[in-house]
Amino acid sequence: MKFFRYISIPFILLFIGAGCQTATERAANSITAGSLLEHIEILSSDEFEGRAPATRGEELTIRYLTEQLEQMGVEGGMPDGSYVQEFPLLGQFVDGETAVFNIRQNGQVAERLTYGPEFMGWPSNEEERVQLRNAELIYVGYGIQAPEFDWDDYKDVDVEGKVLVYKNSDPSHDLNIFDGDSRLYYGRWSYKFEKAEEMGALGAIIIHTTPTAGYGWSIVENSWGRERFTLPGNGDAGDRPEFNSWLTEEKSERLFELAGLDLHEMLDAAADREFRPVRLEGVTLDVDLRAEYSDMSSRNVIGMIRGNDPDLMDEYVIFSAHHDHLGVAPEPVDGDSIFNGAWDNASGTAAVLEVAKAMKRIEGDLRRSVLFMFVGAEEMGLLGSRYWAENPTVHPGRVSANINLDSMQIYGETRDLVLVGYSRNTLTPILREHAEREARTVVPDPQPEQGFFYRSDHFSYARVGIPAIFPNPGRQYLDKPDDWNAVVDSVTAANYHAISDTINEYWDMAGMEADTRLIFRASLDIINANEMMEWYPGDEFESVRLQMLEDVQ
Repeated sequence: MKFFRYISIPFILLFIGAGCQTATERAANSITAGSLLEHIEILSSDEFEGRAPATRGEELTIRYLTEQLEQMGVEGGMPDGSYVQEFPLLGQFVDGETAVFNIRQNGQVAERLTYGPEFMGWPSNEEERVQLRNAELIYVGYGIQAPEFDWDDYKDVDVEGKVLVYKNSDPSHDLNIFDGDSRLYYGRWSYKFEKAEEMGALGAIIIHTTPTAGYGWSIVENSWGRERFTLPGNGDAGDRPEFNSWLTEEKSERLFELAGLDLHEMLDAAADREFRPVRLEGVTLDVDLRAEYSDMSSRNVIGMIRGNDPDLMDEYVIFSAHHDHLGVAPEPVDGDSIFNGAWDNASGTAAVLEVAKAMKRIEGDLRRSVLFMFVGAEEMGLLGSRYWAENPTVHPGRVSANINLDSMQIYGETRDLVLVGYSRNTLTPILREHAEREARTVVPDPQPEQGFFYRSDHFSYARVGIPAIFPNPGRQYLDKPDDWNAVVDSVTAANYHAISDTINEYWDMAGMEADTRLIFRASLDIINANEMMEWYPGDEFESVRLQMLEDVQ
């Protein structure tokens, strides 16, 4: 009995400690490395076939997500109480074997480019075939029109009916314009293609360099070389450019050389506010692209936990994660052809599921309602979140904030948490305060020139005014070797959008557990704040936010 009395003291203290935990702490502690990993193992298994849109893999994913939400008691977030928002997709597959991209000099073919290794191109007007001969080319630098920075790359040059050649990214040489090294939407490839359409261009070519893109040519080839998806047009496809494309740095050098120009001198010249479009004299382009189309659909899964404050329950906070990945490769690599997408983004999907589970435990304490959105077709251009933004289930003016989780910390605990969107809106100080309570820090994106704010689903919400953030893995690892960042960088580079993105020996789920718990705790202050979150004055999304708020007054 004496022995039992002594050994029972620690257990008694343990039970007393557990009893002293608040409901919030118990809910946060329900998010564990094991529960997160279990979701990841299932979603990234070969059975789910890479979770590509409009495939059996997506079907399994949708079924898994809805079943998990139902089991948690999280109700459907659609207006009719269901979980699924279906959206149309137009699938496009370009026949690379017949694709023609010929550069002519003084009427004679000087270069015949190979689809895949040297260029990527596709009809941008939903036509089955695009044929151009001797199309004129104009280099328009960054191709930006930004009145707020007194910047116009087009000046008074008529570029209608021409093929426009773009430098990727945006000016970064001056801290007073374009936010210095931080890439704004002006620097994204999607802006270039949208601008070409606005200017009445015949086509668009983006010059690829690894520094200006933020990734190597293989990412372009892998992303655009398979069947690609878009949201179907609204009957105005005839007004769009004939084609959009990317060109390797090597072949871009050749293109400019044939026009008597030096590519890198021209890239440097684009940084000057006085830059004017440059015609590629004596050089024209032949394009012949054939595409097959298929009408299909993908789906967003939306769950909801209702708030309890009579004055705030009709306002919302959105957690988002994309559930899709790249599917099955046409050719196996080392005997494997499935893009499992364990990190990108089974990890973020798992985190949102676990946050939903934890929120359900304390639903009576939530003032605002919470939406959990698992969006589709992110890898094809943020299409699921963009569809929701264009067809919202709740008015964006009633949404306080979006917290987007994409590719979580899987390599161990860190002292820091990177926040993409740092100091752009009032979510930052809330995250920072909670991190400090845990002896951690929230830091800005260390690579602002990569434009990560525009490369995941939070951007779709931001475009309709919703204050959004994108937490990212930190870099100050705890209890890891001194060279751990180099190891992480190497493994990440090898696995990004690759068949090798699977759970491997480098994974340490303690970091994802800590980060998800921190985000959960901080989100409660966002959900329960007296006022909705705001963009800071001068932010590029402030004006649309104010308009959305006015719309619901």
